[in-house]
Amino acid sequence: MSKKGLTIASLAALLAMSACANVSRETTGSISKPSQTSTYGAPSKPVSQMSSSDLRGALAAYGQRYEANPKDKTVGLSYAAALQMAGRNEQSLAVMRQVAIAHPKDRDVLSAYGKALAAAGDLTKALETVRRAQTPDYPDWRLFSAEGAILDQLGRQDDARVLYRKALDLQPNEPAVLSNLGMSYLLANDLPSAERYLKQAIGQPGADSRVRQNLALVVGLQGRFEEAEKIASAELSPSEAQANVTFLRQMLSQQNTWSKLEKEGKAG
Repeated sequence: MSKKGLTIASLAALLAMSACANVSRETTGSISKPSQTSTYGAPSKPVSQMSSSDLRGALAAYGQRYEANPKDKTVGLSYAAALQMAGRNEQSLAVMRQVAIAHPKDRDVLSAYGKALAAAGDLTKALETVRRAQTPDYPDWRLFSAEGAILDQLGRQDDARVLYRKALDLQPNEPAVLSNLGMSYLLANDLPSAERYLKQAIGQPGADSRVRQNLALVVGLQGRFEEAEKIASAELSPSEAQANVTFLRQMLSQQNTWSKLEKEGKAG
């Protein structure tokens, strides 16, 4: 493999590990506008669309509700997701373990429990949990996608993509699955394929800014830095755009990736 290939492969591995802290592996974190809160005190914005300040508020609100009723499925799932977004993986896993005890046959709970196990690094148990939640007679596309994400982290990209395509058969054009598929190709150092699927994902309703950040990263890794920064900054306020560009540069600065690729791009 070329030096450039090694650099990209190393960054892809880093991205996979950093993405474990989030709700799903296809994402890297998002900067969004401040959210409103519901009448019950819980944030009305999905966790995946929260800014850092939103996330702090969500952790406080969900934490209080979880403490009051740790068996509440909706609160437990939301609290665990917020904890993962904040990088508090061990605490997220502890929350999901309690929710799974209260709801041992619930597929949403088992799927989230599997993701929490993966985020905490227990990939073998995560795989077992997600597979146990799946039923052949009534398969769930979310479970196929979650299983694929775990297999990707285990380095089994071909097996993962089979599952992503099964998920897409059940839920065509689902942006989360398309994004997972794109990131799978990034892990295999196939940047053109990664870009193709991420562009398809970002064009679907429901795609959030985390998917856009991944697309910006893949474009940047191919040496198209100005285009990458425009993608990272799109549809955001100036402060949010700057935060996303800063994040992009931080990712590309690992092992001096940005400067190495910039030199290689000029040489080629």
